[in-house]
Amino acid sequence: MKWSLRWVSCFICCFISALVVTSSCQSKPQEQKVYRVIRVIDGDTVKLDNGMHVRLIGIDAPEMRQNPKLERDLQERHLNRRTELAMGKRAYQFTRHLVEGKKVRLEFDVEKYDEYHRLLAYVYLTNGTFVNAEIVKAGYAYVYPIRPNVRYAQLFRQLYREALENHRGLWRWPFISPPTGPFLPRVLRR
Repeated sequence: MKWSLRWVSCFICCFISALVVTSSCQSKPQEQKVYRVIRVIDGDTVKLDNGMHVRLIGIDAPEMRQNPKLERDLQERHLNRRTELAMGKRAYQFTRHLVEGKKVRLEFDVEKYDEYHRLLAYVYLTNGTFVNAEIVKAGYAYVYPIRPNVRYAQLFRQLYREALENHRGLWRWPFISPPTGPFLPRVLRR
């Protein structure tokens, strides 16, 4: 009887283990929802077909309208208003050409919303293009890592540095010379 009880116990444990393994294999992540970008708000913010505004994590495109953030950016970047606004319009145009009317999927980091109730996300075109990275790589945004959402901060820093060195996008004349020395953005002064 003892031997049978051990076998039954062993069988039950194996059966339960098999159920656990099977159920965990079946709970694969569901395919992420696809959205359409119906409008580009500015170089780093888009509006989706569900009405949500999405702020692209880890990047900061220049402002294209007069607002308090423009004033802060002007002080930090040592640029004149006209140049900053022109850069903002170019960044907007680049982002618009890249994503407006196209289908995208979102990837989230630690925090999902900012203080303005915008969704914070890494955005990918359905062909796999990493939109946040592409904007930085092409030279149309600064790196803007804000903890705790820093999953791709190193990648963005590297792409930003390459864009500066190769005078891409906004970092070519007639906009501005690439920042150097004390005016090098804080994210690269390490």
